[in-house]
Amino acid sequence: MSDHERVLSRRSSLEIKEKEIRERGSEILREQLDATKKELKLKDKECERLSQVRIQLEEELEELTASLFEEAHKMVREANVKQAAAEKRLREAQGKIDVLQAEVTALKTLVLTSTPSTPNRQLHPQLLSPKATSHKAGRGHTRNKSASGILQPTPEKPDGPSVSGPPAAEEQREADSTLYAEFLMWKDRPSSVDRASAFISRIYREDIGPCLSFTRSQLSQSVQSAVESNSLSIEPVAMSAIPMVKATAIECGGPKKCALSGMSRLCRHRIKLGDKESYYYISPSSRARITAVCNFFTYIRYIQQGLVRHDAEQMFWEVMRLRSEMTVAKLGFYHTDQG
Repeated sequence: MSDHERVLSRRSSLEIKEKEIRERGSEILREQLDATKKELKLKDKECERLSQVRIQLEEELEELTASLFEEAHKMVREANVKQAAAEKRLREAQGKIDVLQAEVTALKTLVLTSTPSTPNRQLHPQLLSPKATSHKAGRGHTRNKSASGILQPTPEKPDGPSVSGPPAAEEQREADSTLYAEFLMWKDRPSSVDRASAFISRIYREDIGPCLSFTRSQLSQSVQSAVESNSLSIEPVAMSAIPMVKATAIECGGPKKCALSGMSRLCRHRIKLGDKESYYYISPSSRARITAVCNFFTYIRYIQQGLVRHDAEQMFWEVMRLRSEMTVAKLGFYHTDQG
C-alpha cells in the first residue's frame, strides 16, 4: 500500500470516529435536555402549589384581621359601658361617704364638746329643762348607744329640785400635782402608746394592764395589741344564729363560755382581732373592761390628732374619768345595757 492510500485510510477512520463522537454527544445533550425539562415541570408544579398556599394564607389572614378588629371594637364598647357604670357607682359611693363624713363630724362635735364639767345637753337629755323632757316621761331612762360606745359621759346632776329624797352632795375634786404634771409633759408631745412617757407608763401599769389581764394570758396580750393598733372590733351575736364551735372551742369560747376568762357565762358579744379569721366570744364583764380601755385610747388619739378643743384641765379630768371607768370595770362592775 502506497503512502497516499494509507493517508486516505487514516482520514476515513478519523471521520468515522468523529461522526460517532458527535452522535454520542448529541444523545447525551438530548438526555440532559429531557431531564431539565422534567425538572422544570416539577418546579412549575411546586410553584403553583406554593402560590395556592399563599393565596389561602392571605385569605385566612384577612378573615382573622377582620375578626380581631370586630372583637376589639366589642371589647371597647363593653369597657366603655363598664366604665360608665363604675363611674356612676363611684359618684353614688362618694355621695354616701360625704353624708357619712358629715354625720361623723356632727357626732364628734357632740361627743368632744361634752366633759364632766360642761356636759353637752344634747347627749344628756336628763339635763334639759322639765318642760323639754316632760313628754318623755314614762319611757324610763335611755342611753346613747353609738356604734362603738365612744366616750360615754358619766351621769350628771339634773337641773331643778329632786322629786324625792335628800339632795345629792356636790362632787368635789382636786388634781394630783404629780399626775397633772405628767399629763402636761405628755400633752406637749402626745403619743398614744409611747410607754417612755411617765404619763402613759403609769396608766399602763395602774389601769390598762390590770383591766386587760384575763385568765387566758396569751389571748389577753393579743387583745391589748389589737386595742393599741385600733384593729379590734366588737359585735353583738344573734343568739338564734350562733354557729357551732368545733375544734377551737377552748380558744374561741362559745355562746356560753367566755374566751378570755374561761368561765361559763352567757356571751352576747364577740371580738375579732385585726385580720384574723377567728372570733372570740366574751362575757358582759369582759366586754365592759375592753370597752373601757378602748374609750381611753379613743380619747387619747383624739387629743393626739388635735380634735379636742378643750383646755388642758378639761382634758385632764376627762382622762381621769376614763381611768376611773377602767378601774370600775376591772372590779367587775358594768351596766346591764352593756351586756
